[in-house]
Amino acid sequence: MADLVLIDEDSIPKLPVHVKLRFNEQRKQWVVLAPERLLVPDETSLEILQHCDGEVSVSGIVDVLAEKYDAPRETIGKDVIELLQGLADKGFVTT
Repeated sequence: MADLVLIDEDSIPKLPVHVKLRFNEQRKQWVVLAPERLLVPDETSLEILQHCDGEVSVSGIVDVLAEKYDAPRETIGKDVIELLQGLADKGFVTT
């Protein structure tokens, strides 16, 4: 059983080695590929996932998105952590 990953603002999220974010030309959409699994992220999820490079913290992702969308940092932070925690629980994101 995999270790539980807890996501907070200090976490530095990344996709595990077995998970790939790719643009599918046939479908004309972004997909997250994992062994025997496929996830089609919505526009917001995709933007968050594109920052999950193992270098930027959740706090950094929240700062970028709060500025880009001129939205309250607290709201963006809650949504980003919730999304990343859900993906971590399913094995699509690690730290």
